Amino acid sequence: MTSGAVEAARNILTRLHEVMASRSNAQAKLNNVVEVIGECLDSEVCSIYLLREGMLELFATRGLAQEAVHVTRMAVGEGLVGTIADNIETLNLAEATAHPDFSYRPETGEEKFHSFAGVPIVRRERAVGVLCVQHVDPRRYEEVEIEALQTVAMVLSELITNADLIDEVDTHSFDAASNGPEQLHGLTLVKGLASGTAVYHQPRVTIEHVVAEDTEAERQRVILAFEKMREQIDRMASQAEFGVGGEHEEVLETYRMFAYDEGWTRRINEAIDSGLTAEAAIERVQQRTRMRMRQIDDPLLADRMHDLEDLANRLLRIVSGQMGTAASMGLRSDAILIARNLGPAELLEYDRRRLKGVILEEGSLTSHVVIVARAMGVPVLGRVRSMRGIVREGDLLLLDADQATAMVRPAAGMIEAFEARFAKSRERQAAYAALRDVQPVSRDGERITVMINAGLREDITNLSLTGADGIGLFRTEFQFLVSATLPQRERQTRLYRDVLDAAGDKPVMFRTVDIGGDKTLPYLRHDDGEGEENPAMGWRALRVALERDGLLKAQARALLEAAAGRTLNVMFPMVAEPWEFDAAKAVFDNQLAYLKTQKKVLPEAIRYGVMLEVPALAEQLDLLAPKISFLSIGTNDLTQFLFAADRSNPKLAERYDWLSPAILRFLRRVLRNVEGHNVDVGVCGEMGGRRLEALALLGLGIRRLSITPASVGPIKEIIGKVDISQIREAMDGWLANPPENMRATLARWAADREILVD
Repeated sequence: MTSGAVEAARNILTRLHEVMASRSNAQAKLNNVVEVIGECLDSEVCSIYLLREGMLELFATRGLAQEAVHVTRMAVGEGLVGTIADNIETLNLAEATAHPDFSYRPETGEEKFHSFAGVPIVRRERAVGVLCVQHVDPRRYEEVEIEALQTVAMVLSELITNADLIDEVDTHSFDAASNGPEQLHGLTLVKGLASGTAVYHQPRVTIEHVVAEDTEAERQRVILAFEKMREQIDRMASQAEFGVGGEHEEVLETYRMFAYDEGWTRRINEAIDSGLTAEAAIERVQQRTRMRMRQIDDPLLADRMHDLEDLANRLLRIVSGQMGTAASMGLRSDAILIARNLGPAELLEYDRRRLKGVILEEGSLTSHVVIVARAMGVPVLGRVRSMRGIVREGDLLLLDADQATAMVRPAAGMIEAFEARFAKSRERQAAYAALRDVQPVSRDGERITVMINAGLREDITNLSLTGADGIGLFRTEFQFLVSATLPQRERQTRLYRDVLDAAGDKPVMFRTVDIGGDKTLPYLRHDDGEGEENPAMGWRALRVALERDGLLKAQARALLEAAAGRTLNVMFPMVAEPWEFDAAKAVFDNQLAYLKTQKKVLPEAIRYGVMLEVPALAEQLDLLAPKISFLSIGTNDLTQFLFAADRSNPKLAERYDWLSPAILRFLRRVLRNVEGHNVDVGVCGEMGGRRLEALALLGLGIRRLSITPASVGPIKEIIGKVDISQIREAMDGWLANPPENMRATLARWAADREILVD
């Protein structure tokens, strides 16, 4: 907030304080409010719309026709005013009629006014009205004026709520229908099953007073609250919860960085300078953060903003004295935690013995809380909307994060079915755990290599838990995604060395950084890559690394130094042409030559490989095969490229089958194109972790699978039951003359041999 904005807001708040202190009725106060704002901002029109009976009604105006007051009404989402309320966002337009949502209301007499600016009046995170100004001349309002309007909107929220002028925002009201069972749907963030009672993470902090009486006293309250909050964060970040050096520690370091951010502190103090109380100032800055979050498409930046909001909630609770969170009060029984969003530090406050699962209204796969939850082994379901209208505190919840659902207030039969499934899941896990030390050998004696995919230091423990043969895909980009800045080479070296140490004599295939596309980094920008219509096929993976060669050089040196005296397996993602592999390998060769001059201990051997995700590479494998030691087929990307179908589009997700003859024939051709070369071919991705699909891959000739740790037991079991010579013969026949339904045909083949594939 600029000094001009502070002065403008203070001037308006001073006059508004007099208006609110008067003995006038609520309507008269609103009439005075629009006059004050119009005069202070030198605006010809100032209007207040309030939410009544579900409609936005013009309650007071200076400049528009007085006959329109209490007559002009519009729905949320209708017109410019309705758009502001619907999106809870600010509009600032030089020409109002040019906006696609403009709706002309002749009774207001607004046709002569061109410029328009409006801000939402927010109560408990919901827009309950709109404050707007208009001007004859076409112009955008200055930032000073917009910030002053936003501050005034907070004061209006208190005034109109106390005067009972708006629909009451009751976030805990339930209709009769909500007493029975209800199913919630969302996005799987961390897989798992859990049951427990619903516990809301955070009771709402009610701000009683908005306008400050003593600015200096409010500033001191904020300073003390900041000190207390930073002590809490420092204490949490220093706890060795999951061992030393994990990615979750980097997350908490980033979180702590926000707690000490001077810009955030300054904005809160400026809001206090404008005349707000400490609580209102924090809420004022928090509202701006929420508005910015709605405009951010970048998921990584949005996650950073979520962290900042988490801290703002913590600060607000401290300064208001309303410290009671579910964590501080303690969990009394097995609980499913419910929150709009959750910061990593807040999750760490909970008793891990009682916390069984988490459901978030927001959340994303790359959010910091998900990284910490995965390390804690807590299932998480995200993107579940409108929970507060469905779930009551204490309701029984059955969380099935595997299926991305949760059942609220389940009937007795549902509970029995869930418990049976839970018990069966535990039985299966116990059976699969018993296969940990059993080698995956087929009935006819073929040894299959079963490896796991990983991306965190903590994932390495799954090697011993599953008995996997190694790590067939270590996603190095995860370290980049959870870091606030580009990870330094020394930090990368430490991670790779720790992974190799933990893996022992089992191989680890490091995939060089695959960023870009939908995995954007706030600290790594590219002008041509912004706003890509199809990011999966855009500036990502090796394309980024070859252009930003400093990034690949640092990673190459880190991998070479970490693998000193050992075998280094490195593969390059998204290779479309052999020359791209040559260019990437040249970066490693140059770093290797440099390390030799420095008398560094070098890797005992280096095996280079590529990810086959781009179909074009399959046509040139005869040129590439002599140069590589292994080839890993990335079935997730490969499938969407072959079918020209975005795998993230729910309408297409189930349309194209991995067991389509097109996919299977393509994979068989890849295998034939490397025959005669000493190239180890494997499959990385979800396809290899599904029992029926794995059966098909074995029939094609795939002998190495890299899958999720949870899939290792089921895949080991099916390998031990299949005669590979039989499935190979059957697959040859089916691909020569494809059946109408390959999936059903393969399932019948398996059932006839008592091979469980479901």
